[in-house]
Order: sequence, then C-alpha cells, then structure tokens
Amino acid sequence: MILLQALNIGKSFSANPVLSNINLVLQTGERVGLVGVNGAGKSTLLKIITGQMLADTGEIVKAKDVTLGYLAQDSGLVSDRTIWQELITVFEHFKARENELRDLEKRIADPAVIANEALHEKLMNTYSHLMEDFKNKGGYQYEATTRSILHGMRFYPADYDTPINQLSGGQKTRLALAKLLLMEPNVLVLDEPTNYLDIETLGWLEKYLQGYPGAVLVVSHDRFFLDALVNVIYELERTHVTRYTGNYSNYLLLKGERLEQQIRQFEKQQSEISRIEEFIQRNIVRASTTKRAQSRRKMLDKMDVMDKPPSGLKKASFQFDIDKVSGNQVITLQDVAVGYENKVLAQGLSFQIARGERVALLGPNGLGKSTLLKTIVGQIPPLSGAIQFGSSVTPGFYDQEQDNLSRGKQVLHELWDDYPTMPEKDVRTVLGNFLFSGDDVLKKVGELSGGERARVSLAKLMLQKANLLILDEPTNHLDLFSKEILEEALEDYPGTILFVSHDRYFLNKISTRVLEMTPSGVVSYLGNYDYYLEKKQELEESESSSSVVENAGAPAGDSDKVTNKEKFQHGKEQKKLERQQKRRIEELEKQIEQMETRIEEIEAELCKPEVFQDHEQALLLNQQLEETRASLDERFEEWTELQE
Repeated sequence: MILLQALNIGKSFSANPVLSNINLVLQTGERVGLVGVNGAGKSTLLKIITGQMLADTGEIVKAKDVTLGYLAQDSGLVSDRTIWQELITVFEHFKARENELRDLEKRIADPAVIANEALHEKLMNTYSHLMEDFKNKGGYQYEATTRSILHGMRFYPADYDTPINQLSGGQKTRLALAKLLLMEPNVLVLDEPTNYLDIETLGWLEKYLQGYPGAVLVVSHDRFFLDALVNVIYELERTHVTRYTGNYSNYLLLKGERLEQQIRQFEKQQSEISRIEEFIQRNIVRASTTKRAQSRRKMLDKMDVMDKPPSGLKKASFQFDIDKVSGNQVITLQDVAVGYENKVLAQGLSFQIARGERVALLGPNGLGKSTLLKTIVGQIPPLSGAIQFGSSVTPGFYDQEQDNLSRGKQVLHELWDDYPTMPEKDVRTVLGNFLFSGDDVLKKVGELSGGERARVSLAKLMLQKANLLILDEPTNHLDLFSKEILEEALEDYPGTILFVSHDRYFLNKISTRVLEMTPSGVVSYLGNYDYYLEKKQELEESESSSSVVENAGAPAGDSDKVTNKEKFQHGKEQKKLERQQKRRIEELEKQIEQMETRIEEIEAELCKPEVFQDHEQALLLNQQLEETRASLDERFEEWTELQE
C-alpha cells in the first residue's frame, strides 16, 4: 500500500533550484534511505514531505489517516518535565481509559447497581468490551514499552526523574528520538538520527527500526547503518532523484552500472550522429544522392539526442602530511584520571601508542572519551596521573565541537590569520580543495553548515602537518563522499592517529588497534573493529564456559580438569565455526537478494522496445542474464548445503 507520494516537487532559493520534479513513493514496510552530498537538498525535501516547508511546485499526497513523525537534524526535546513524565504523555489516551475503567469499577461495585440486575449486566458488558480493547491496544504494556525504549537510548531508572532542561544537547536529541519511536507514526521520517548515538545504541536502533511496524524514511551518512536497515535508496543529485533497489552497497553497484550503460549509449548515439553527418556532407551536393542526404538530415532532426552523462560531482581533495618524523614511542599515559572538579569520569587509564599506529578509542557515551582527548592535548588538566609525549611529537587536534573556529571570521581569514605568510592564492587553493571556491571563502564561519565547518577544521588540521593526529568524531557532519576522501587521506598519512568515532565503517577501515575505555582503565585489542567484536564475543563465551565448569560440582581430579579443558576448547572451536557459518549464510542471502534484483532489472530492460530492437544491446543483456542466473544457482546451492 502506498502511504505517501511526492509528486513533481520543486523548490528554489534565491532563484537557485534545489529540487526539480522530485517524485518519491513510500510504501508499507519500506525502509528508504535518502542520500546525497551536503547541500543537495535532503533536509529541504524532508521538511516539505513533513509539512515544515512549502514546495514551489508539486504536491505531497498521503493515504487517508496516515500519520507522520519527524525528527529534524540535531533537534532536541524541550520540556520542563522529567524524562518519565514527558515520555508517558505519549500514552495519555491510556491514562484516560484507565480512569474510565476505575470509575466503571466503582459503579459496578455500587450496591444499588448490583441490586439492578439489568443495569449491572449492561455495565459488566461495557466494562468487558472496554477492558478487551484496552488490552489489545497495549494498555497493559505501555509502561514496559517506555522503559524498553528508554533503556535502548541509554536512559536508566535512575535517570527517570531528571528534568529534561538539565540534559545535554545529545541527551535531548536521543530523548526526542525515543519519544518519536513511542508514538509509532505510520511513516517515520528521520534526519541524521545516528548523531550523538554510541555504537551500542546504534546497534539497538538498527534492530528496532528493522522490526518497526510502519515505513521509515531516513537521511544518514552512516554506511553501516544504511546497509543494515534500508531496502530502497533515493539519491538526490543535481536537484533530481533516482531510485535504486537494495541497501547502500547495492546502490553503489547499481549506480556504477547505470552510469556505464548511459556512457555506452551516449557514445553509440554520438558515433551514429557523426556517421550520418558525414554521409550528409558527402552526398548533399551531388544530384544523384541529394535526396538520400536530405532524408538522413530529416532523420537526424527527429532524433532524440541524449545529453552527455554527467561526470562525477566535485569532491574534496586533500592529504595529510608531516613536517618531521616522531620518535618510536609517541605517547604514554600512566594511571591517568579524567573528568572535572566534582566528577571523575574514568581513572586508571594507562596505555602507550607507538609511531604509525591507528588507535580507535571506544566506550559508551558519557564515559569521557572526548574529555580524555582534550586532556591529552592540554585543553583540560588531568585529575591525576601522567601524560608524556615522545621525542619530536607534534600533535594536531580535531574537535567535534569545532571550538577552534571563530564564528565571526570569514572562511578565508580563518586559515590566513593562522598562516599569514602564505600567499592569498595558496590559501584559496587549499580552501578550493575543501570545496570552498569564489565567494564561498568570504562567508562567515557562523553562517556555514555543520559539514562546511567540518571541512574548514580539516583544512586547518592539514596545514599543521602534525605527526600525531588526535581526532574526536571526525566523520560527524561529513557526507558519505567526503568521508571516503577523509578515509583515503588518513590511510596514506605517514604519522600516528588516535581517534574517537561511532562510525563503524570508518572504524573498520582506519583502526589497526582498539582501546576499549572503561571507568577503571582500558583494554587493548590489536586489530580493527571487526577483530575487536570477535574477541569480545570470544571472551564473553569463555567467561560463560568457565563459570559453567566452576559451578559443575565439587572439585575433581587432574584427569577431570583435563577433560573439562578439552571440552571447553572443543566448544570454543565449535562456536567459532558456527559464527563463521552464520556470517557466510548472511553474506549469501545478501548476494542472492542482489542477484534476484539484478535479474528483474535486466528482464525489464529486455522488454523495452528500444532495447530488443537493438540486436547488440539485447545480446549483451541476455549474456548478463544467463551469467547472473548461473551465479544465483551456485549461491543457492551453497546456501542450501550450509542450512543442512
């Protein structure tokens, strides 16, 4: 069932078109991702869809009684109530029904009513129907549901009485999302919902939205999140949208194939046009062939000439370099405690980082990861312990809050004031590499979007040529394309990196070591994020198995200990194999889904008159169809074997 449609939506600002002829359909059960570079108009489109902004042209059509819920980017809940009082307002209709049932119970228990058999029976029937309706609609479980969603958003019973106006901006955003989930609108519209969520909360949100009873339309720059959740992608590019079936990874494949096909068709048509024009030039002046040449000219005039397929959008281009090489030992922390005068966030933090390492610092929100980074760079003093840099270490810090930027300065002077000896053209060249060109460099920093300010901060960091990069959430506010450029720059960086991020794709790509931060210390895992997850799971299973062995009964002899050890080792290997098999099954299921989608697309192409009349193209598509079907059969066969 179609829940919502955007029909020929157009929107311009100061005569500059942002959206042109946008057509979008959202159906029951769909999980739709809206992607595009910063400034493409994604948030504008969401505001038009949800009625926050009017379109210049077109209309939004909703099915009858469809409800929309909208979470704007970085929007927080504003209220004088406590956390529990605010969220429970979602269920005021249940409170009213509860009061109605209590009043009815009192009437039923009234001796005068009991004496009136007919009235008593009528009231009992009414009570029974109301009670059944109350139960079926969730009247007995709404408090449990509220607690469950609050727990998923990392609010615990001890937090329930906290006034909302005392929460941080990130906590207010999480609470706004929690309230929206409790409201359960038919269409959930989310603009960057993953901001301010730690990795555990992100995982919980993915699972919750996968089972959400309505449809979901989401803007996100988190590739891991999009791959796990969405089954349709709309790409907003050059004021238009294109629809792709599948998750984000599948969209990248389909977009590449689509662009290659458009280029081939364009080149083929251009070749045909050149051939016809050459024939006309050769034959138009000859009496014997002039009619044929005129006929070809008419054919050329009637031809629907394709526009040249657009080349890739302009992307940021930068790389990080160093002025000098640091010593082998870059940084050492010894029994460090971080926090503020009245509150210790974490203590007993001891670790070393060697030259060339890419170290990810993980831990739940509120534990002090950002505080630790600011303590390392000297912005906040440590509460105790010692922090020591190695020889020739020059640290450069990227602050997710971008406090190093002066909001009143022009973009040009934000860099130039720090490097006054640089020629203006060189400063402009640097800013151009970060997508600031022309009059963009004269904008005030305070007027920039979050993504633009992030690019200014990265430009300043690049110019420092520090050999130790300390990065606090460097991918926040960056679009998917800018993230890829940042990843490439960091992969080629010759120095050392210590960073905090909740972007799981970024973590996997960059980290060579993970430090898990706890209130009483850090645990080191030598590997990327996937390795960290695998080791964490193995440790949990090991602790569980050890507990079973310890509680199995009275101490046994040495032979029993060996047996228990062997059983544990065997169980560990078995579980590892099961995990590998499960991952392979999931991988095969994704591949099968992608291949089935591709087969449908090829079959649809072959049905088009312009395709089946083109012998070469039809032959190529048929060949692709056979190859895809053969690959699909192989995947199905392997999937069946693994399921047995």
